[in-house]
Amino acid sequence: MDRITYPPTPSRTCFRFALLLFIAVVVSAPARAQDIFGEANKAPADRTRVAVANFKPSSGQTDAFRKTFDDTLFNDLSNAGIFDMVSKSIAPPVTPGSPAEMKLDQWSPAPVSAAMVAFGSLGVTAGKIAVSGYLFDVKNTQFPQVLVRQYNEDATDDSARQIAHRFADEIISRLGGGVSGIAETKIYYVHAAGGTKEIWEMDYDGANQHAITHLGQISLSPRVSPDNSRLAFTSLGTEGWKIKMYSLLLGRVVTFPSGGNTISPAWAPNGKEIAYSASTNGDYDIWISDINGSLARKVTNFKGPDMSPVYNPRTGGQIAWISGRTGLPQLYIMEADGSSVQRLTDTGYVSAPSWSPNGQFIAFGWNRKYGPGAPGGQDIYVMEIATKKWIQLTHDGGQCDFPSWSPDGRHIVYANSPDGRVNHMKIWTMLADGTDRHPLTGPGNDMPNWSWK
Repeated sequence: MDRITYPPTPSRTCFRFALLLFIAVVVSAPARAQDIFGEANKAPADRTRVAVANFKPSSGQTDAFRKTFDDTLFNDLSNAGIFDMVSKSIAPPVTPGSPAEMKLDQWSPAPVSAAMVAFGSLGVTAGKIAVSGYLFDVKNTQFPQVLVRQYNEDATDDSARQIAHRFADEIISRLGGGVSGIAETKIYYVHAAGGTKEIWEMDYDGANQHAITHLGQISLSPRVSPDNSRLAFTSLGTEGWKIKMYSLLLGRVVTFPSGGNTISPAWAPNGKEIAYSASTNGDYDIWISDINGSLARKVTNFKGPDMSPVYNPRTGGQIAWISGRTGLPQLYIMEADGSSVQRLTDTGYVSAPSWSPNGQFIAFGWNRKYGPGAPGGQDIYVMEIATKKWIQLTHDGGQCDFPSWSPDGRHIVYANSPDGRVNHMKIWTMLADGTDRHPLTGPGNDMPNWSWK
């Protein structure tokens, strides 16, 4: 759905094509990760060193809930990518449950050498989990308290996870320059099973995977609204490819009328408009309408398919998209009214752009040596728009595609198939500089989209 293809018909369920062409012109110079990201991805030695004590039981039967909470909190802070975490294996074997029980001199000497320590207590009473969480500055012995939070939720394993997510995000925001954490965010994606493809949802760390749609069709390209209330996606039905709208609040599909084949929806950051690709005469162009499918207007008008639009999430005033107007699909940007068109790539095969939250970068899939007999596969790249410098984030891992930025701009989720087969696609995550790559799902999962918050 997010690769340039021949015009889709109900008999074509996959938007991938093989053009017997090869272009060997390099127009951009690669940059180092530090050149583009600067301080966004510090080396571990420059990061704040954080320790997490296991939480102390305060009441009731807490063993299972505490393990879930402790593991989730530690993993959330580790996954943030901005801390140097103290391994649990060298942390002091203590469980301070309150400020009075915290002895900072246990956490400051080597090899622990913590700068910050998170600790607290967890109890279960009358079917509720009560958590008290603290963050202390180990080096400030006179006024060490940085953060204190209280939580009270139903006594379930999921509640223990969600409380840990919330506390982790509080810590990340406090120590990470005010940028909100991502522990409470969701990832929407395509799950293939039994000849159909449905839209699924999972937590940012791959937990809690479950189906959202149950249409029994081929559904692709999920895009969640900025307020997390709706999902726009493309589905293949009796009338061809159509954008459908699913209300996450009502738990059902709601009306989104459109003419012709419509694919590749993208939300404007104000949540009031959607850009998409539509074919009314056999040629795909970028259109924009309101979220009810009304007031539609065409913003590109050039022979050759224009697909995969995505808004600049910071301004809403620009759109990046993929166009095959000159042959192989390339990356372009333009003003949201269709003016000031700029081409950003000039070689290979480009797909699935994703604009960073700060508006400075675009991530995309790129096979720079696409063509018969060309070595290598497709990888994930990031381009700095102002300079057109790019860096390659994945290397020789087969087919990598469909990157999507986390709302904090520190992570990218993407799909990968080591052998290039679509049904072998897994969803992976990595830091925005390409490090700390690890899978979130097994095979049969594709086209991830990270929630806005």
